[in-house]
Amino acid sequence: MDVLFNIGDKVVYPMHGAGIIEAIEEKEILGERQKYYVMRMPIGDMKVMVPLNNVENIGLREVVDHSTVDKVLERMKKRDIKDTLNWNRRYRANLDKMRSGDIYEVADVVRSLMVRDEEKGLSTGERKMLENAKQILISELALARDLDEAAAFKLIDGILSSSSQQN
Repeated sequence: MDVLFNIGDKVVYPMHGAGIIEAIEEKEILGERQKYYVMRMPIGDMKVMVPLNNVENIGLREVVDHSTVDKVLERMKKRDIKDTLNWNRRYRANLDKMRSGDIYEVADVVRSLMVRDEEKGLSTGERKMLENAKQILISELALARDLDEAAAFKLIDGILSSSSQQN
């Protein structure tokens, strides 16, 4: 079994956020021995174990670089949201975007839900999804730009509030 990542690598675990691989350990769980990445998630200070043999199915990937962060932030400034789906379809579409682990897709979920909240309000489920998507996005931006959680949060909120003032 190949090790795709090394200790110290910054990676994104879709639906959970970005973290740093602290160790590669072999553990026996439910009678089965396997190797795991042990990831520390800086936001929420949580540790996650990811089985090495499941990394590709899960979609674990490296944290994006600076230029990708710039593109994501630029894309978040746009407010042209085509939002014709009923809430159930919209929720499922947003969930699929978050599951993809793609930073652009997660940023789109954050942007569209924040705009919708501003214009029409959100259901409880969508509000929870917005908070989760924001945490995932903030965790990756924080690691990509070496920011703390508060600075990454400010960066996102600043972009979204400045784009709402332009309309």
